[in-house]
Amino acid sequence: MQHISVTVDGMEYNAEVEPRTLLVHWLRNGIGKVGTVVGCDTSNCGACTVLLDGRSVKSCSVLAVQANGSEVTTIQGLSDGNEWHPVQTAFKECHGLQCGYCTPGMVLAAVDLLGENPNPSEAEIREGLEGNLCRCTGYHNIVKSVAYAAELMGGGSK
Repeated sequence: MQHISVTVDGMEYNAEVEPRTLLVHWLRNGIGKVGTVVGCDTSNCGACTVLLDGRSVKSCSVLAVQANGSEVTTIQGLSDGNEWHPVQTAFKECHGLQCGYCTPGMVLAAVDLLGENPNPSEAEIREGLEGNLCRCTGYHNIVKSVAYAAELMGGGSK
């Protein structure tokens, strides 16, 4: 067992974990952050995407021990509890989801994308979401949602 200390959604957690424990499994089973979903366990789908020190990562490809000393933001910690994050609002307003399974990962990937590029073109949005798969939509409304989120966040659209 190895000791880790990780700040998740603004709260510090200290735990003993097996060195081989994946971050996604520790988030879900260790501290109850079930909004982070397990999609494929092979890092292909992106459903488990979280922000690790502000950058999007697929939590099924990161060991919990690698997050030691870091800050993790899950979909459950993205809003302040009273008001949704602009990306969440945009996904709702633009119907950027169907079944919703990929949505947590898509939203967090979009947050990272818009943090790096507050005014992305459609092509840049599509490239920024690469690696996050949706099995229900044709991505049109997801891309539209990210573009609208850029507007809400003051970045606008190219």
